[in-house]
Amino acid sequence: MFLFQRIVLFLFLYLSGAQYLFAQWPLSDSTERAIDRLLAAMTLEEKIGQMNQYNGFWDVTGPAPKAGADKFKYDHFKQGLVGSVLNVRGVTQVRALQELVVKQSRLGIPLLFGFDAVHGYNTVLPIPLAEAASWDLPAIERSARVSATEAAASGINWTFAPMVDISRDARWGRVMEGAGEDPFLGAKIAVARVKGFQGNDFSSPFNILATAKHFAGYGFAEGGRDYNTVDVNALTLHNTILPPFYAAVNGGVASVMNSFNIFNGVPATASHFLVQDILKRNWKFKGVVVSDWGSGIEMIDHGFAENLSQVASLAANAGSDVDMESYAYVNHLSEEVRKGNVSIATIDQSVRRVLRLKFMLGLFKDPYKYCDSTRERVYSMHPEHSQVARDMAKRSMVLLKNEKQLLPLVEKGKKIAVIGALAADKNSPLGNWRLAAKDSSAVSLLEGFDAASISYQYAPGVKLVAGDPVHFVQELAINTTDTSGMAYAISIARTADIVVMMLGEHGLQSGEGRSRAQLNLPGLQQQVLEAVYAVNPNVVLVLTTGRPLAITWAAEHIPAILLAWQPGSQSGHAITDVLLGKYNPSGKLPMTFPRSDSQLPIYYNHFSTGRPGPKKEVFWSHYIDESHAPLYEFGFGKSYTHFSYSDLQLASRGDTVVVQVNLTNTGSVVGEEVAQLYIHDRFSSIVRPIRELKGFKKVQLAPGVSTTITFELPVSLLGYYNETGTLLLEPGWFDFYVGGSSAATLSTSFLYSKK
Repeated sequence: MFLFQRIVLFLFLYLSGAQYLFAQWPLSDSTERAIDRLLAAMTLEEKIGQMNQYNGFWDVTGPAPKAGADKFKYDHFKQGLVGSVLNVRGVTQVRALQELVVKQSRLGIPLLFGFDAVHGYNTVLPIPLAEAASWDLPAIERSARVSATEAAASGINWTFAPMVDISRDARWGRVMEGAGEDPFLGAKIAVARVKGFQGNDFSSPFNILATAKHFAGYGFAEGGRDYNTVDVNALTLHNTILPPFYAAVNGGVASVMNSFNIFNGVPATASHFLVQDILKRNWKFKGVVVSDWGSGIEMIDHGFAENLSQVASLAANAGSDVDMESYAYVNHLSEEVRKGNVSIATIDQSVRRVLRLKFMLGLFKDPYKYCDSTRERVYSMHPEHSQVARDMAKRSMVLLKNEKQLLPLVEKGKKIAVIGALAADKNSPLGNWRLAAKDSSAVSLLEGFDAASISYQYAPGVKLVAGDPVHFVQELAINTTDTSGMAYAISIARTADIVVMMLGEHGLQSGEGRSRAQLNLPGLQQQVLEAVYAVNPNVVLVLTTGRPLAITWAAEHIPAILLAWQPGSQSGHAITDVLLGKYNPSGKLPMTFPRSDSQLPIYYNHFSTGRPGPKKEVFWSHYIDESHAPLYEFGFGKSYTHFSYSDLQLASRGDTVVVQVNLTNTGSVVGEEVAQLYIHDRFSSIVRPIRELKGFKKVQLAPGVSTTITFELPVSLLGYYNETGTLLLEPGWFDFYVGGSSAATLSTSFLYSKK
């Protein structure tokens, strides 16, 4: 917790006092006993109300709805038929709705207030995929803490994050919301984000409930098309998809969200196998399972349920505790219970989980715990949060290429041209999923250059977007015809010493519902890039994107490429810091960059096949018109300095494999390196990937300095899960690789023998 935050929290607790509005539940009782007593006092309808979640639908501080569907839902609050809401935010709105429920419903059970605080709230941090590129777990946890602090100060106590879906297909727009393609890295980041949101003690009004989503398989949508069919085998489920969820559950995540897709022919919201068998029974998860928006009612479109009555019984029996915006539970579940299709015990189990969260947050002690206008005023876009956002953005950037010593920029005595409409854009850097942010509130690259007193000429080149998109859900119209600005851009490029071009996706081109079939530079950007390069090859490309892009031409021609992702509120300052060398880039790719869309899905931890190649004849696994190798491999990232690895050694100490390697900064500036450890199980009863990440450490070294990095691997990390989810640990030879990416060449071998 930040120092300033500690001071404010102390003053809040000391001066305000707590209102014990629910003294009928003695504090000496255990939480479970208190829940027992409350359940005994509830009607069936009131119990089901705790399983019902509504989206905010009217100005809570204004007049109540007088007719229609809104009046119907409004009355449900007063009748105790709503347990939680989403998208009601701001202390004034939250307190008003909480007062309505607490004071007017029969039992006065407080509400939970949910919101998608995915990568920030008012202050926007880099998109989660960018943060994953930092491989910096403390920084990622700190980033989530900022999101939680601002959201909590605004009345929110439940965030629908982190997304922990593993995905291997950059066409899927929601890769921007996750941690990439690797289950080991994804699991570590999941735990860091959960800890950042939830903290260590829910008595604090700055800690909120986290949600691991989407359970399960959502990232494997066929063709990368959002909401599409998922068809994966049991080995992929247990070894690739589930590990980040399991890590989040072990890390104490409060809730898990269902996914939209089918799994084994059953919509995930109705999957007894996923929710009851794996999550609740095998993993002993005690928190709440919440549907995704309308994922219940979508069972009808899937052809799995005929009507909402069936939706209600199928989802409840599968263990989905809260129905978000399907209206199935509140309107039909009580009748399903009376028909005998759903047992009272099933209802009680779900309601107990919901009530447990409310007790855990202390809402029965003080329903208005998250409703303090002073905290809201102080913490909205707090200066410390801007510092964290700037630092996180710098740590997230990946240097893909740096030839001709173009970076870091030496601005004095150099004539610099800045080209690209995105360089002046203050909205795009916020990325997607920034619901609480003020539109166009990011620092643009031009503003970053101005603040650093860099002299430059600017030309937008070509407009990326036709129109002026500022709204979160607005569809973008990409400019494919207007080249009116290209001539001026070429003219200033021709006379410049260095050209900085900011190109890529707009921030609203990735995210939910924003799948792309082609991963090129959108619109006319490739055309202007080639035209500028033709008159001046000294180009630094700043690539902004929410996903890996196929930038093969740029990789072959442009001498310097900095992957900035969508860096958030402090975008322009952070990019400028890196371009000037005030921060030495240290990011590593959490997803593979393809050469071509046709390679997708592409990922480093693939299987060998029976004909891996390369071979001189045509009969091996490859393309005849494109290399099957990635453009940039998983884990790749350069620096303004250079690192060398040497003296790799292994030792066995009981149930631990100790791996040591020497790392040296052989360059001329201080830098950070992410040392990565991969293994390969040579022969096993079920074939294993050619490489699997099993460890990483981020180390800072001064020029000429060496250090010994030690990885201590429990032997269980040599194992894998079979199709039933049983961990297999088989004797045999394992190859170990250590280096700066998944293409590491320094290797040694280890023979594991069961004792």
